[in-house]
Amino acid sequence: MSIEQHNSEILKNLTIWEKTPLLRRIYREFHEMIARYLANLPGYDVVELGSGIGNIKEVISHCLRTDVFPNPWLDRVENAYQLSFADETISDLILIDVFHHLRYPGTALEEFWRVLAPGGRVLIFDPYLGLLGLIVYGLFHPEPLGLFRRIEWFAPVGWSADDIDYYASQSNAMRVFTGQKYRERLKGWRMVVVEKLTSISYVASGGYSRPQLYPDNWYEAIKALDRLWSPFPAIFGTRLLVVLEKPKP
Repeated sequence: MSIEQHNSEILKNLTIWEKTPLLRRIYREFHEMIARYLANLPGYDVVELGSGIGNIKEVISHCLRTDVFPNPWLDRVENAYQLSFADETISDLILIDVFHHLRYPGTALEEFWRVLAPGGRVLIFDPYLGLLGLIVYGLFHPEPLGLFRRIEWFAPVGWSADDIDYYASQSNAMRVFTGQKYRERLKGWRMVVVEKLTSISYVASGGYSRPQLYPDNWYEAIKALDRLWSPFPAIFGTRLLVVLEKPKP
């Protein structure tokens, strides 16, 4: 998939969003969960990177919505590797299904560190590959899992942020934040939250790309299954919430 095709997917997602009440309800709850972990530092901006169709503002009304593409519902165009914000001017950076599109996560995290005020946070919401996640994302999602793909932490010498292309590796957030291999790379950040989530209610909704597998009025019952099976993320885990904080001096 080219980066231009990715923008076409965003426009298609907008159509699906508008006609799928269940999807809107699920994402509203995702956004409410993320909102609970915001630093919300007074006088500093809250920014979402890779906002897609821009629906986060329904919950976090003061959030600046950004993407690499201009669209009429977005507040500005931003590149995660080269943000236009001045040093230490951001309270929170929100990335929903964005981290696994960062070919050079270390380079992006350095840029996030630059723009965050002390006490500011990066909030990452990405796939988690428990057994169920492996099946769902591996068989029914077009993006690669990338379980054995080498993660290039920093961009190579001579690389430009303008050279971004389409990249996806759905396992990257899980590999970076739940194991020990990359822990030293994250030195300096305070790990506030690393939570493996069971979200059968989401994966069975079909998301943006598959048919909805249960009627809207079953939602609370399916959510009860999420709560029942949440202690077993190795089997039922499908989502990962990570909150990193830039410590105050």
